[in-house]
Amino acid sequence: MSNPLVLPEIAAVQHEMVAIRHHIHAHPELGFNEFATSDLVAKLLTEWGYQVTRHIGQTGVVATLQRGVGKTLGLRADMDALPIEETSGLPYASTHSGVMHACGHDGHTTMLLAAARYLAHHSDFTGTLRLIFQPAEEGGGGARVMMEDGLFERFPCDAVFAMHNVPGLPVGQLGFASGPFMCSADTVNITLHGHGGHGAVPQHTVDPVVVCAAIVMSLQTIVSRNIDPQETAIVTVGAIQAGHASNVIPSTATMTLSVRALNADVRQRLEDRITALVEAQAVSFGARAEIDYQQGYPVLVNHAAETELARSVALEWAGESRVIANLRPITASEDFAFMLEKCPGSYISIGNGESTPDNSLHNAGYDFNDECLPIGATYWVKLAERFLA
Repeated sequence: MSNPLVLPEIAAVQHEMVAIRHHIHAHPELGFNEFATSDLVAKLLTEWGYQVTRHIGQTGVVATLQRGVGKTLGLRADMDALPIEETSGLPYASTHSGVMHACGHDGHTTMLLAAARYLAHHSDFTGTLRLIFQPAEEGGGGARVMMEDGLFERFPCDAVFAMHNVPGLPVGQLGFASGPFMCSADTVNITLHGHGGHGAVPQHTVDPVVVCAAIVMSLQTIVSRNIDPQETAIVTVGAIQAGHASNVIPSTATMTLSVRALNADVRQRLEDRITALVEAQAVSFGARAEIDYQQGYPVLVNHAAETELARSVALEWAGESRVIANLRPITASEDFAFMLEKCPGSYISIGNGESTPDNSLHNAGYDFNDECLPIGATYWVKLAERFLA
């Protein structure tokens, strides 16, 4: 059954878009290795009349379509896959061992391609449209790398938008949030230097395993006692590695932490307190802490005016029943945050349908819902036509 929200011209080529999505899904590529994907994207955009620039941020693609003098709109999609062995059993499952599109970036790329095709052939607007196909969102910071390569200097935008699929929301439902929407994500690598020895005479050692245990428990007090209870803050100890034998106390132990916040000040407070606490705990046991604190993706903050514009387009086009006007912030992270630090814009959610243990993001059985393709593509068209009216 056809969807009345979908533009007829997009509905007419839906089967082609599904075929493209399945092809990308079957041939996934990790961050900064999206060679075949960017080749396909560049080829199609060139055929549709866009001025295409390659190798922005290594494998990134920027396509420009200019019609007269006016504002400039940027729309971004991510292209990379994840290092996961696919178990979906789909006929178009990954053909690359240990790599799969477990986050739906194949769908994001295809939605933007479908919109690009329509906008090139059926839409009248005044201004400049820039389509940004980004590499390495999954931990590689591809957005930052594109910007370091001069993205917004070479291809300036008045606003930039991106969209991500969300399992658990009804298919095609659009969600919006103004202000802080996704957490910062930092990684802390800690090496504890003690003094190893025989497990039978622990009094002659400085046991880094005991120091690790004390630090794990102490870290929990940072969120509960140093951060405002109404703020979002997460400190997770994801890995501890030390020793190999039951009767040998090792000389060193390592810990890896994931630290998240929804506020830049809270993020800095977490770094300060973690650093001070780890160093003090180590000294109290006679050990020494070596801390490698790596700031990753910043807090993703949606700009108020751009979010309101994006929301109003969705409400006018799809109606209140298909729109979540004010989504709750989430604790995942996104490197689109880097772009929003330099350019006004907003990050939009689109429902992917029911979420199950085997069909959740970053799961080996995950698959993007093809029903979203024409809905997401039509929304991009509506947003572009409004912005460039």
